[in-house]
Amino acid sequence: MRASLTPEVAAYLAGHNVMTLATQGTDGPWAAAVFYALDEGSLVFLSAPTTRHALNLEQDDRCAATIHDDTADWRAVKGMQLEGRVARLAGDEAAAAHRCYAEKFPLVSPLAKIPPAIVEALAKIRWYRLTPSRLYFIDNGKGFGHRDEFPCA
Repeated sequence: MRASLTPEVAAYLAGHNVMTLATQGTDGPWAAAVFYALDEGSLVFLSAPTTRHALNLEQDDRCAATIHDDTADWRAVKGMQLEGRVARLAGDEAAAAHRCYAEKFPLVSPLAKIPPAIVEALAKIRWYRLTPSRLYFIDNGKGFGHRDEFPCA
């Protein structure tokens, strides 16, 4: 399942790097900032499986996320709100996510001269895919609280 994105929304997602991922677990709600890459309407990210958000996702794969600009002017508020499900990837899917992510963040590319600390960190991570079930684009430049919903296939 992938979201059907307009060029404007796809460009917005591709032009940003960090999403705030909200999860729910036995210890309650949690939010974490993660770097992501856009992959045909879904978002791929990496995380250590021992993090609180990854442990929460093992219990309940539902999540919410935001991606937004940082501004002090309410008229300039622009960003994404989404909800969906996260899957931990393995095998070919994980390799494809790694390639997609490395296109955006060359530091994790196998061809990059990766610092030893990054090599060590990458050995401990897993790849994840957030597939949106609802996706909204907020643009206060079109009016206070203006948001457009985009269908998810």
